[in-house]
Amino acid sequence: MLAKRIIPCLDIREGNVVKGIKFGSLRNAGDPVELAKMYCDAGADELVFLDITASKEKRKTHMALARRVAEGLDIPFTIGGGISSVEDARAVLSSGADKVSVNTSAVKNPSLISDLSEVFGQQCVVVAIDAKRSPSTQSGFTVCTYGGSFDTEIDAISWSSEAEKRGAGEILLTSMDKDGTKDGYDIELTQAICSTVSLPVIASGGCGKIEHFLEIFKCENPADAALAASVFHYGELAIGQVKRYLLSNNVVVRDDLSGF
Repeated sequence: MLAKRIIPCLDIREGNVVKGIKFGSLRNAGDPVELAKMYCDAGADELVFLDITASKEKRKTHMALARRVAEGLDIPFTIGGGISSVEDARAVLSSGADKVSVNTSAVKNPSLISDLSEVFGQQCVVVAIDAKRSPSTQSGFTVCTYGGSFDTEIDAISWSSEAEKRGAGEILLTSMDKDGTKDGYDIELTQAICSTVSLPVIASGGCGKIEHFLEIFKCENPADAALAASVFHYGELAIGQVKRYLLSNNVVVRDDLSGF
């Protein structure tokens, strides 16, 4: 059985880490370089860096900042935001990323997923899906783009399947309904995606207490990784604490907890 991963996320706006509720009401959560180093030292399995306004502002990822973050890491590092071509991805990977995350650009041009997979390998391509409940789709979940500001009316479950067929190596699934609420991951949405694709799925949105990690890993169709932000940014939980708790509840994690 593969170990479950614990992944902090740095949502970046104007050079700072921010966190909000349902993709709005953003507030400052700290310096990205300092937080990244702290999470690396604390035993994070991976780190995700998302330039959340890049697509909406029609610009590229804040590359200089991403490079500074990467310099302090020795764990897998994913960068997303404003990546719309093979050239953009190459620049991000050259700046220290191990994986690229695409969302808006992939929805607008699904062949981008195939292009990235063919050039860099499937293991480098993360398709991020920002989904919310909607009566307009068959599954009841719709895909949103441009930092959650535009409802595509594309069925989120169908899109996850297409992303897999086109060469995605992983799905980063964020529930917009749960984001920042701290009342738990969206189990229904996560299970629907996990039962549809054979790819690793990272669950995101809603983590507020340690039990929520157990819930997303113990449900019928569990996620392969759990992403969290505010509970780590504001010191409510520590990564080592989460891993020890999961181990005590028979969840396999990467358990090098020395120094925690």
